[in-house]
Amino acid sequence: MTSLTPADAERLKSAFQRCRDMEGTLNEQLRAYASAGREIFPAYGDAVDRLVERLSQNGGGENAPRPGEAMPPFVLPDDRGQLIALPSLLACGPVAVMFFRGHWCPYCRLNVRAVIQAEGRIKAIGAQIVAIMPETQEYTETFKADSGAPFPVLTDLDNGYALSLNLAIWLGTEIQQLLSYQDMAKFHGNDGWMLPIPAVFVVGRDGLVKARFVDPDFRKRMEIDDLLAALESAGREN
Repeated sequence: MTSLTPADAERLKSAFQRCRDMEGTLNEQLRAYASAGREIFPAYGDAVDRLVERLSQNGGGENAPRPGEAMPPFVLPDDRGQLIALPSLLACGPVAVMFFRGHWCPYCRLNVRAVIQAEGRIKAIGAQIVAIMPETQEYTETFKADSGAPFPVLTDLDNGYALSLNLAIWLGTEIQQLLSYQDMAKFHGNDGWMLPIPAVFVVGRDGLVKARFVDPDFRKRMEIDDLLAALESAGREN
């Protein structure tokens, strides 16, 4: 099993910075990073392809809440330990509930940066973002501080809420070995190697899902223009 060398880790870091600063849509940045990552660490790229194939064959994420269905409520702690409830957020307007893999994930960092850049337009719609990750408060704090996220970042310890939405997946031993340089047990407070499928649910003030993006391939995310359009539409309905 090929492991990531320190030199390759530096190359990945440089590739991330290059993709982060490039012009283009979020998914163009994500594709550029995936391509660079495959060149630098091909064993991981191939393993992710196999993981995505397995998840797709098993209908990964398909049974998550669909448009028109009620979004199950949550009460989860934010990066300061304060409990945040979905109904209280919805009282102020539509909410995009976004699941992220963790502070360590470069795709999530690109994703959250693009969302933050659209924050002015999101606020103008009267909408909010809430991020959910399976990491302990220490690392949600890190994610929020490093990204400068102006919205709540919540801890879904042991993926309890993600499991209730049929979003939690086991990464498998191959990915586990390739990512062994990441201290997942410390990040998660357990050694289960479970992560949520990154997903977005746009929820109206009535508590119903108005739009969703669920893809077992974590290298793909909801485009920012699509997110804004869904939030705007949800705002008009209420």
